[in-house]
Amino acid sequence: MEVIHPRCAGLDVHKDTVVGCVRLAVGGNVSRETKTFETTTSGLLSLSAWLSEHGCTHVAMEATGVYWKPVWNILSDGAFELVLGNAAHIKNVPGRKTDVGDAVWVADLLAHGLIRSSFVPEQEIVELRELLRTRKQLIRQQTSHVQRLQKTLEAANIKLDSAISDIVGKSGRAMLAALISGETNPVKLAALADRRVKASPQRLREALRGRVTQHHRFLLHLHLQHIDFTDAAIEDIDRRVEALIVHMDKEVKAGQAPFRTLIELLKTIPGIAVPAAQAILSEIGRDMSRFPTAAHLVSWTGLCPRNDESAGKRRSTRLRKGNLWLKTLLVQCAWAASRKKDSYFKAQYYRLCARRGPKKAVCAVAASILTTIYHMLKDGTQFTDLGADHFDRRSKELKVKRLLTQLQRLGFGAQLTAIPESS
Repeated sequence: MEVIHPRCAGLDVHKDTVVGCVRLAVGGNVSRETKTFETTTSGLLSLSAWLSEHGCTHVAMEATGVYWKPVWNILSDGAFELVLGNAAHIKNVPGRKTDVGDAVWVADLLAHGLIRSSFVPEQEIVELRELLRTRKQLIRQQTSHVQRLQKTLEAANIKLDSAISDIVGKSGRAMLAALISGETNPVKLAALADRRVKASPQRLREALRGRVTQHHRFLLHLHLQHIDFTDAAIEDIDRRVEALIVHMDKEVKAGQAPFRTLIELLKTIPGIAVPAAQAILSEIGRDMSRFPTAAHLVSWTGLCPRNDESAGKRRSTRLRKGNLWLKTLLVQCAWAASRKKDSYFKAQYYRLCARRGPKKAVCAVAASILTTIYHMLKDGTQFTDLGADHFDRRSKELKVKRLLTQLQRLGFGAQLTAIPESS
């Protein structure tokens, strides 16, 4: 097999140690040298110096959890071309498995160009990605505390969530604060509701008539503290994200669009707001040249069916594993887009929902949204909605055939006559 990289190295990365194998192919002879280093900063600097001494040009490692990141950060300062491989793609054959054997295997694969590099964005995009992922986790934690708050109210015979839609909104907060301070009169509690609350005063009074003890007040106060803390943390993240975007736009490279311009561009797609646009760009970056086609991006995200075929039969059409953060976000955007009136995405959703069900239909809409994003970022084009009648205009004959089939199933026959177009 042809040697692509004659001076390369493979790394087997763990939490505390990293095993390196240098592979040198000179004059048809192959020599290997292995060595183990600690994953502390000094140990990784020694690894970088050892690789430089042997004149390595390419270094490959597996994407093992978060343990590859410190190694990548140190080696990226050197003159190496780093390759991050998917562990599932470069798995060795079963048998005698050792750390040294894994490093040798990775080096051999790299030498022959058999490792497909994973997508690693630039540092600023990585920072933005970590901030927005943390923001999403905080929102999930906040939702959990709201549910625990609701559970405590139920235990105290308070049915507040049945009367108002948001128990931590303006009216809910006022009532909860009064409950925590010791107020138990349902009339006084109901009077704290905002005038825009749709529930009647009588219904509010009945919902607020309960048996609140000191134990319940303590739990309500505790959960509200957590919710307030999470709100403050989310606001801090939003300010940090805004400052990072401003910094990125100041140092934008020639030929690149400003990050804020791309956010405004993605906002024109139905179902995508500013937070969603920021999160999408933090996951895929703004340079679409990393993905040869839109299908590669959809596959990387995990929004396409897997290939599982044997003896001419497809055994599974479940979605592929991919970027879970981006996949769930796009599905949320797809649900919002499917409710946009007179839009292509709504027509696509209902067209597929009738045959494949709502879950597969919304995943198909999410894949269409991601395909749209790919072409908009790559070509710099504006979003143009194809319209709710796109499928009717595209396949008029198919629609006629489908309607005739439906009539036949109902026991009717029809003979069609074309109506001449009016001049």
